[in-house]
Amino acid sequence: MIEISNLTFGYSKNQLLFKDLNLRLSKGHIYGLLGKNGAGKSTLLRNIAGLLHPREGHCKVNGLSADSRTPAFLQELFFIPEELYLPDVTVSGFVKSTAHFYPKFDEAAFYKVLSDFDVPEISKIKHLSYGQQKKIMIAFGLATNTSLLIMDEPTNGLDIPSKVQFRKAIAAALNEDRCIIISTHQVRDLDSLIDVVLVLDQQEIVLYKSIDELQEMAISRGEASAKLDMEVLFNSAISGHK
Repeated sequence: MIEISNLTFGYSKNQLLFKDLNLRLSKGHIYGLLGKNGAGKSTLLRNIAGLLHPREGHCKVNGLSADSRTPAFLQELFFIPEELYLPDVTVSGFVKSTAHFYPKFDEAAFYKVLSDFDVPEISKIKHLSYGQQKKIMIAFGLATNTSLLIMDEPTNGLDIPSKVQFRKAIAAALNEDRCIIISTHQVRDLDSLIDVVLVLDQQEIVLYKSIDELQEMAISRGEASAKLDMEVLFNSAISGHK
């Protein structure tokens, strides 16, 4: 699905953010990319999406180079950035102007998630709050049915009830043909949602384990009854790296 090989990236030659990074991600999983602000999460996601270009190495999605951003590449990827710059149109206008780029777009599914989020369909997007705009993009991203869905800090701007609905919508959207990557520094927002954890610290992947593997490790330590706590896990990975 995603193959990152010897990726080296930096905004300048003298300040590399990643050097010889290797990573493989598969379909059928919800990956949680955890890290503090400034750890390099957004930069890594933008390399995967082909929005940034590595100095060395490569990133491929479904066998296609992210650098190319060909129509075949783009119609199987949807990227929700942390900061949104949306057109001054209605929700339905946005769907009409954008959905045709995604052959598997499900309009009924889009409006279903939007309704679950309590976002009014008739509103102009620009007049909505940041949180409401985020909900529109989350609903749209899920409805594209792309094989890769990337979300950078998607829970920023969402209140607690909306975060609960977010988890329900994401869990319902996963299937064996889809890979979902969610980055966040609000670690608890991904509790009981992700099935694989990646922790990024100082531009390095310091933890890459499935929830099942982490649970087995907890059992081996005599913590069989303990529920995995994402925040404790994250802090432990960061501390161990230091």
